Amino acid sequence: MGRYAETPFSSGGAKEDLAHTVGNLVLHLIFSTKGRQALITSEIRADLFAYPGGIVREMESTALIINGTADHVHMLLRIRPAQSAAEIARVVKTNSSRWARTKWKVGFAWQTGYGAFSVSESNVPSVFRYIAEQDQHHKKRDFQQEYVAFLKKNKIAYDERYIWD
Repeated sequence: MGRYAETPFSSGGAKEDLAHTVGNLVLHLIFSTKGRQALITSEIRADLFAYPGGIVREMESTALIINGTADHVHMLLRIRPAQSAAEIARVVKTNSSRWARTKWKVGFAWQTGYGAFSVSESNVPSVFRYIAEQDQHHKKRDFQQEYVAFLKKNKIAYDERYIWD
């Protein structure tokens, strides 16, 4: 059974079918390795960044780009309206860290928290470029400086005692 709603343009008798949920939700997800350790070596980087893309695909969403440096990752994702940033982050971090520990027999872990930032469709190309150019960005500033800049730019109140683990 469909849901109906009168529109502001209807005469009161006409109704529109609202049975389908649609959305264009683009998410910039950022998280670091536990303790910001440089665990993402050149030997594992390509595989480690590809694996979460498969997880996102299994969740019926799309990873537009995944990139980062030795101590953190950026993901630009197009997610379904029924999904939350928390669900995506939990599933990606849990499964990719377990996979990395098994595949490379290393003590790999992600930080407990994450940053999630909404991206308008018009800003997708610039955020995509920013993520693609992580190596260049981090010649100028480290992950902690970058992350705090994101929080400030997005007007997110924070206490540095609680954003690092």
